[in-house]
Amino acid sequence: MAIDVADSADSAIGFRSERGPILGSLMLSTGLVALDSTIIATAVLTITDSLGGFSQFPWLFSIYLLAQAVTVPIYGKLADTVGRKPVILFGIAVFALGSLLCGLAGNMVALIIFRAVQGIGAGAIQPMTMVIAGDLYTLSERAKVQGYLASVWAMSAVLGPLVGGIFAEYISWRWIFLVNLPLAALAGWMLARNFAESAPRHRRRVDYLGACLLTIGAGALILGLLEGGQAWAWSSPTGIAIFAGGVLVLSLFVLVERSAENPILPLWVFTRRVVIASSTVSVLVGAVVLGFTSYVPTFTQGVLGTGALLAGLTVGALTLGWPLAASQAGKVYLRIGFRRTALIGGGLAALGAASTLFITENSGIAQVAASCFVVGTGMGLVATPTLIAAQSSAEWTERGVVTSANMFARSIGSAVGVAVFGAIVNSRVGNADHPEPGALAEAVHSVFVALAAMAVVMVVAAAMMPGRKTRPDKTAA
Repeated sequence: MAIDVADSADSAIGFRSERGPILGSLMLSTGLVALDSTIIATAVLTITDSLGGFSQFPWLFSIYLLAQAVTVPIYGKLADTVGRKPVILFGIAVFALGSLLCGLAGNMVALIIFRAVQGIGAGAIQPMTMVIAGDLYTLSERAKVQGYLASVWAMSAVLGPLVGGIFAEYISWRWIFLVNLPLAALAGWMLARNFAESAPRHRRRVDYLGACLLTIGAGALILGLLEGGQAWAWSSPTGIAIFAGGVLVLSLFVLVERSAENPILPLWVFTRRVVIASSTVSVLVGAVVLGFTSYVPTFTQGVLGTGALLAGLTVGALTLGWPLAASQAGKVYLRIGFRRTALIGGGLAALGAASTLFITENSGIAQVAASCFVVGTGMGLVATPTLIAAQSSAEWTERGVVTSANMFARSIGSAVGVAVFGAIVNSRVGNADHPEPGALAEAVHSVFVALAAMAVVMVVAAAMMPGRKTRPDKTAA
């Protein structure tokens, strides 16, 4: 029996058995994106040995993140116009196409281009899983469901590098991408079979100009953040031109959106307190998570002398604490409200980040893992409630935009994190391919200081959240 979702989670009450297969398909869809973000890491050298282009391999990550980030707001608006189902099915199909092309790529340039195709598909999958969960489940259920979705990321963080290494060493690196095809087919089939959406669809003129300007402008800024200090110097003509061009195009985008009949990113998003606060928190979540997942393994391997697997398991404590806390967040925010829950979460994340300042070359793995676990627990109590608060403040026709704004903000935060933390490390170790443990320890310690500062700012952003109010409000939050 398919479930009919009209305009809110309330319509799903009483259909728990039918929601199970849909949740399973959402978790599988999330797994496609989550696994793909980690599985490739351990196969980089194998890929470059096969295709060449070692100097170009960072683009395999940058282009994927870029394509995903700039398309998220567009998909959010489309979901509010034509419904969630066609958007997520389109995303799964494009992701599968990109995976097939990546598996068949004959050179590094082609692989980079096809990774962009994957990113375009991922830009629809990630926010749509959260939007559908927001439509399908009641307020008291959403945190637990978001915990299930977060657990997929946790498992992928551990399994991705392991599976990628097995494929690269014993089978073929191409199966890192080709394995997505049966998974995508299963996820798409389960959604098509079980999710019958009765959505208020509207025939409106598509804001093509706004979509193009947003893609170009945001893409330029994110590209500048990702590659600044790497592919070109920050103060070089190229770096300056990219940022200046991005700002100019986004300024034109704002002018166009003010008069657009059906704006791709309505400007009211930037006027609602709950959306602004949740998006600000999301920016900081993106930066902090990027910092820990990138530099904790670097520290444990380069300074403490562990292997890659143990380093991955150490930072995996963060991705373990996150879903555990997220699954219990509903009980907390229903009792004390969104703001207080977010403040508790932000406080825990700040405490965990501050504890990393006491990590030295003589610290044990358990100390590092404990700090990561506390940070992850805080993230589960700040990221999930702020997202659900924003979703709960919106009507069905606004929920896709609100959720996508939150996801877009997290992508911006990740890009900012890449730029800030990369600049910090490079200022300490220079261009050394194999920095000395002492210099690396000093560099990563500076990153930990920056992460602690960002976590404190996250607490301030959480304080901006509204209290218990959850009813949709078109004028204010």
